Amino acid sequence: MTYIVTVQDAVTAFADWMEPTDGELDAIEAEMPRILADVEALDVQIALLEQAPAELDRRRVRRNQNRVLAERATLANRVAAEEAA
Repeated sequence: MTYIVTVQDAVTAFADWMEPTDGELDAIEAEMPRILADVEALDVQIALLEQAPAELDRRRVRRNQNRVLAERATLANRVAAEEAA
């Protein structure tokens, strides 16, 4: 006879005690502008997969890449300032 058992991790994967901590939520909130910039950049790239890019599309891609880089630099500077303090 074969017994069917559950995997403990699968059963307790969504237990109340496994919620993100306040520190983890704060870290996500601090990175949210960069995450949103990355999502928007992906949206642009996906839209361009369906068509040949025009000059306006190339500008949109460059503007998005610059925004992503700016958000990453801002986040890196904030982290460096917090570590120095």
